[in-house]
Amino acid sequence: MSTASTTKTRRDTLNLRIPPAERNPIDCAAESAGKTRTDFILEAARRAAEEALLDRALMVVSPEAYGEFLRRLDSPAQPTVKS
Repeated sequence: MSTASTTKTRRDTLNLRIPPAERNPIDCAAESAGKTRTDFILEAARRAAEEALLDRALMVVSPEAYGEFLRRLDSPAQPTVKS
C-alpha cells in the first residue's frame, strides 16, 4: 500500500532545443527566483497557456442581458464617487 509520501506523480518529458543565448537569461531568472529551470519554464508556460485560453472564453447571455450590456457601453461615462 502506498502512502502520499511515497506516491510519485507521473510526469511526461518535453524536450526543447534552445540556443544558449536564450537559455542563459532563463537560467538566471530561474536561479534568482529560487527555482529549477524546469519549474521556471513550466510555470511560465502554464501561465501563458491559461492567458491564451482565457482570451478565447465565450460568455453566453440572454438577449436582454446583452442589450443591457450594449446600452451601458453606449452611455456616457459617469464619474466615480468616492465615499
